[in-house]
Amino acid sequence: MSAPLEGVTVLSLEQAISAPLATRHLADLGARVIKVENPGIGDSTRHYDGVVRGLAAHFVWLNHGKESAALDLTDAADFEVFTRLLARADVFVSNLAPGALGRLGLAPDDLLDRHPRLIVVDISGYGKGGPLDHKRAYDLLVQAEGGSCSITGLPGAPAKPGIPVADIGTALYAYSGILAALYERERTGHGTVIPIAMLDVVAEFMGFALNGVLHSGEEPVPVGMGSPMIAPYGAYPTRDGQTAVLGTTSDREWRRLAENLLRRPDLAADPRYARNADRVERRAELDAVLGAWCAARDLAEVQRLADEAGIGNARLNSVADLAAHPQLVKRERWREVGTPAGPVPALLPPALGRDWRVPAGAVPALGEHTDAIRAEVADG
Repeated sequence: MSAPLEGVTVLSLEQAISAPLATRHLADLGARVIKVENPGIGDSTRHYDGVVRGLAAHFVWLNHGKESAALDLTDAADFEVFTRLLARADVFVSNLAPGALGRLGLAPDDLLDRHPRLIVVDISGYGKGGPLDHKRAYDLLVQAEGGSCSITGLPGAPAKPGIPVADIGTALYAYSGILAALYERERTGHGTVIPIAMLDVVAEFMGFALNGVLHSGEEPVPVGMGSPMIAPYGAYPTRDGQTAVLGTTSDREWRRLAENLLRRPDLAADPRYARNADRVERRAELDAVLGAWCAARDLAEVQRLADEAGIGNARLNSVADLAAHPQLVKRERWREVGTPAGPVPALLPPALGRDWRVPAGAVPALGEHTDAIRAEVADG
């Protein structure tokens, strides 16, 4: 078994989530990832909390499998070490504040001119040009600018999704873009610059809502545990204090739910509910019907009957429920990774070829590999 990116070297100037998650996925596939951090400070996520045996939950999630080099890029000697690393790298990833790379003499286009085979990924909040290109951008800020908070939560109570959607989406676009660029370089011998704006990522994710506004002029109304675009589809408390999540995504499924699950052929035949657009207009009526049906049954019965009727369903779980989820356990989705505080559990990468080896990379201490990297580049 082999790791598909063995032999690829990734150099990163990264903070927080978007770039570190992208490079961690590259490390999961066997790339050597050298994370350059400020001496004595390091990545800001190192200091968010200490819940993982004194280490931060974010940092442990995002950085196993990497090497940490503590370099002060304003120091001439450290900058020389960095430039020698760049000359050896296949990929350079950065998500520093606007203008920071240019001030260091590392503008993406200049890097590509100096290193024609280098793949340069420049992550920013709003892209270059436009009235917001100077602004710092964090997940909540970009989601607010990008409209995603306005369709999350409830009317009059917008909410940020619980997971950092803008950061994670940006990481995955960076990751997939790098893989495509490596493939292109195999054919052409040339690297490229890949600029990625977090706002562009959120705008892409808003596609269905954007189309709705562009073509109808009507803003989607958030519906909490549901979708403003389809009905019935939501979360319904059960008799035993649990919450069932179920619903329909097509007219055919609606008829199946009404006839086979609710045993209400009258609803299936009612022209007021025939099309999804009709059901969205009468969402409250259908939620009341499903809510009453679920409230009269325990969760296990609801899920059994829904499965028998061919209706998708789930249980509303907590994070603790996910940590012990039998589906993850049965499929052996957990592994251990090393940290400065000892081994801790971590999930396997979601996308793996059957014959790929996953390197057993550890979470690095700040500057753990600095001396070894200095010696490596000093040897030419």
